[in-house]
Amino acid sequence: MKSSSFRNTVLSALLLSLMFFAGSCKKDKTTTPTTTALPTITTAGLIINLTSTTAQSGGTISSPGTSNITETGVCYSTSNKTPSVSDTKAVGMVASSLSSFPFDFTSDLTGLTANTTYYLRAYATNSSGTAYGDVVTFATVSGSNGFTTAVTTFTGNGTQGFADGISTTTMFNNPQGLSVDATGNLYIADSYNHRIRMAAANGTTKTIAGDGSIGYVEGNALTAQFYGPSAAVADAQGNIYVADLGNNVIRKITAAGVVSTFAGGGIAGYTNATGAAALFNNPSSLAIDGSGNIYVADYGNHVIRKITSAGVVTTLAGVHSPGFLNGTGSAAQFRNPRGIAIDATGNLFVADQGNNAIRKVTPDGVVTTVAGGPTQPDLLNLPVGIALDKAGNIFVADEGGRILECTTSNVLLILAGGANLTGFVNGDGATARFNNPQGIAVDASNNIYVADQNNNVIRKLVVTQK
Repeated sequence: MKSSSFRNTVLSALLLSLMFFAGSCKKDKTTTPTTTALPTITTAGLIINLTSTTAQSGGTISSPGTSNITETGVCYSTSNKTPSVSDTKAVGMVASSLSSFPFDFTSDLTGLTANTTYYLRAYATNSSGTAYGDVVTFATVSGSNGFTTAVTTFTGNGTQGFADGISTTTMFNNPQGLSVDATGNLYIADSYNHRIRMAAANGTTKTIAGDGSIGYVEGNALTAQFYGPSAAVADAQGNIYVADLGNNVIRKITAAGVVSTFAGGGIAGYTNATGAAALFNNPSSLAIDGSGNIYVADYGNHVIRKITSAGVVTTLAGVHSPGFLNGTGSAAQFRNPRGIAIDATGNLFVADQGNNAIRKVTPDGVVTTVAGGPTQPDLLNLPVGIALDKAGNIFVADEGGRILECTTSNVLLILAGGANLTGFVNGDGATARFNNPQGIAVDASNNIYVADQNNNVIRKLVVTQK
């Protein structure tokens, strides 16, 4: 009995100890602090469709934090330089069902006051609170949209074919790249005619290189042969460089009218080297800096190449694989870059067609995104042509049928055309129609020229500020 009583006492004590230990563990678990995190969000860099009383803006959510997002949008104020949801807000969407990030959203701003400066930032809310992006500043315009655009046909009669002459009798066959030289001459890569054409200020057009046959022949400019040239740019000495897309080379036309190969081996590939030892894959567009360096949007290789005046080819930015990444040099990715332009300080701007984006590349190869992205096909719909004016405003032709301007104030304007609307209509910007616009150029007087590919004409846009 004594032994049984002792055993029961020990078992009771052990049970109490276990109950105390379990209670202690339970208490420790309930008092451990729970980690919380706000969403991670950035404000869109551009204000879209700005008028005197309306605008669009938005942001990108890269992470929801530790709980579902309950609301996204933008908040804005005319007086608070760091606006919050306590100020005026435009809700983007209730995003609690989101499961894929990054996520882009757009908000419509209405009831704005004309000619007024606003401070704006994107926000996203979860159960932990509200996170904000950086503040952007914009000003509404005084008129309905602050500008008018007049669209006319500069040269070409709209018939597919080949004819030089005055603007109303000229014929083209799928014109693509455009550029303007210092004297106002317009260079046209007449792709399916396999010729390089030049139009004077009055639209009179002549052929400066190519005999019209598909081929790869050097020598005298008018008997030389090209294969689907896609771009032509002139240097300060009057030499013209051609992206000979079908031949996978960069050609040079001297001021004396002699054609030679500047870089490329004539077969598709990807090799950095000098002259003919280098390889390209459908080079689609060119830009030239003040030192004579040529920059190439190497469409099929998904990279931006640089060619020195000695013909040495290197890769400035991108890697031989499609993608969408900002970074430096080979850490960045493009997807079929199509158009390229350069500013006075050596920054390149790229129409990254496959990513529906405009990218910026510094002289050191640092790549950032100016506008758009793979998740925003409605913002830029297959941008192909890009040009800059002397003030640094960016002009874009997208294959969806629009001509756009990204101003130095980070406002994206639709100058002419309509999204996914095709036709051949001149007039004001809103009613004008294009059919697969390609190259774009801006002259010293800020006239805009567009290679309207499927209409087989070159169009001219004159934008007047109100």
